[in-house]
Parts: sequence; structure tokens; C-alpha cells
Amino acid sequence: MARICPVAYILFNYVQESTPKPKKRSLLNKYLIFLLFVPMPSGSDRKESEIPSMNISYAGANFNVIKNGESSIRYIWLHGDEKTAQMALSHHIKNYPGIAYFIQSDAREIPYKSTLIDPNRIFSRNGSYHALKKFKPEWAPGSIKASLDELDRERTQFFKELLPDGDGILIAVHNNFRGYNLHSETHNNVKTSIKTKQNTRDFIICTFEGDFEKLSKGPYNVLLQNKIPERDDGSLSWAALKYNVRYVNIETRLGYLTKQKKMLTFIANTLQ
Repeated sequence: MARICPVAYILFNYVQESTPKPKKRSLLNKYLIFLLFVPMPSGSDRKESEIPSMNISYAGANFNVIKNGESSIRYIWLHGDEKTAQMALSHHIKNYPGIAYFIQSDAREIPYKSTLIDPNRIFSRNGSYHALKKFKPEWAPGSIKASLDELDRERTQFFKELLPDGDGILIAVHNNFRGYNLHSETHNNVKTSIKTKQNTRDFIICTFEGDFEKLSKGPYNVLLQNKIPERDDGSLSWAALKYNVRYVNIETRLGYLTKQKKMLTFIANTLQ
């Protein structure tokens, strides 16, 4: 549908109200009427034609995949209730090359079988087991094993699509709003770079020491976690480390959109 040009609409109304009504429209009026109905592509229409998208799924959750140019950087937004991270990544992928994966959900947990599971706790078999039992402690004999086997198969296919090749980087975006901060990660940290002027709820986690050394020279809090814990909780960071994939997580307070945009830009420019 053609969109009305707002500037022409304002001018048309002004001319109509401020000039006497002639028997025939003036040349200016005719021109303005023409402008009113010139097709005006919206910003979203332009972006859709420039940046293609597709869909993939894992554990019953659909992911909208947006690709911009050619790059070995992958981005992922996993928790549907962390809207600031979604908006930051949506803005970022329009301006930086890479492939971004957006989960199609408005909630933190996603429905799976007859329960709910945290999508960032199903990237290992052990993590998936605890995720399945969290909201549904009792399962029929053999059914939880069948579900775990199914998740194992789907995870393998999902990783073939998600994980970058070679020296690529996987960047996850998250928000916190329940008191979670960098001190909550003390037991997993190998090295830290804490900035006194930065809020403890805004920080970066990385799994490769070379990336930590580069990022720690910047203005943000940075944590290095390159040792897989004894109890793998199924988070994407540990899976990436097992697959020898460079992983970075950007954690900011919910609502701090400008902060997260800047952190995304800083990481893309520093680690490119």
C-alpha cells in the first residue's frame, strides 16, 4: 500500500487553509496532491530487502535468523524476557556483519513436551536432565531418557548451524534484573578485570584468554572463564568451550539499552 508523505500532507493542508478556493486547483495544489500518494517504503521494508532472514528450531523453540554480509561472528539472544538484549542485538546486526539468532519467545522458559525448560540450560545432556526435572520432577519410566536422546540429536543439528567455523566468535546477549552480578560468577572465574566506575551488573564473560586480554584493556568489567566446571549446568558458554569455539557473553541490567549497544560495538571492533 502507498504511504502518504507527511511533509506533503502538512503543506497541502496549509495551502488549502490559507488560500482562497479557486475554481481550478493551482499547479502547487496539483503537485502536492501527487506527492500525497507517492509510495514511500518504510524503514522496515528497506531493511527486509537488504538483510535476509530464515528460521530454525531447537527443543521446540523457533529462532529467527538474520544475516548481514559475510562474517565469522555469530550472535544469539536466548531469553525471551530479556528485551533490552533483543533490541540491542536487533540494532547491532543492522550495522555490523554477522549472523544473529533470535529466539521466538516472550518468556524466559520455553514449553517442551509437558514441561518448561530454560533454553540456556539444555546445551549438554546433564544440563538438559536437570532442566527437564526442574518443573516436572516425576516422569514416566523411560520417557525422560527418550527426551534426552531427542535433545541430543537436535542439539547436534543446531550446533552445526550456530557454531562458527575456524576462528569465529559466538556472542550471546543477556540482561539481569534479579540481583545477579559479576560476583555471582566468582566460582567460575579464572581471571577478572574489574573497573571501579562500572556497575557490577554490567560485565563481559569470555572463554578465550586472548580475547580476555584484549577486552580487559577497554572500559568494561571482563571475566575469563576457560575451565569447564565439574557440574556442567548446560549453559551455552560451556558447550562452546568444549567445541573450542570463542565465546563472549554481554551481560547488562535490563533497560540499559545504550550501555548494551556500546558494549556490542566495543566487542565487535576489538575482536574483529
